[in-house]
Amino acid sequence: MLRRNAFRLPRHPASVGLARRRVRDHLRDWGHSPDGPALADVLLIVSELATNAVRHGPLDEGEFEVAVTALADGSCFVEVSDGGLAAPRLRPVSVGEETGRGLHLVEGAAVAWGVWSRGRYGKTVWALVTAPAP
Repeated sequence: MLRRNAFRLPRHPASVGLARRRVRDHLRDWGHSPDGPALADVLLIVSELATNAVRHGPLDEGEFEVAVTALADGSCFVEVSDGGLAAPRLRPVSVGEETGRGLHLVEGAAVAWGVWSRGRYGKTVWALVTAPAP
């Protein structure tokens, strides 16, 4: 069975925690273990991508969208969309830097991630987290 939930949040730092809680609640309602490693990875990815939308999204845009899809095999597909046209990119970070590691965390937690252009409407950053092997 495929289940998808999408919601919009204000482009505000407090929305990052709200996005994480809403995704966690939806996945738990859909039968995902609250202590499972896949859920922890999904929540980390939601947090990082939502933070990027809040910090780097267009100043005149008031909202961003989060979507999570639970796939039949237990994997999860996460999407965060905003009106920004520039695609995020991995960049080298030094030990002393306090920012810039978010996409490195996403890359480590996801089996795949990328960016879809939505043309003049912005972009969607997506990530796939697979269910752990039995």
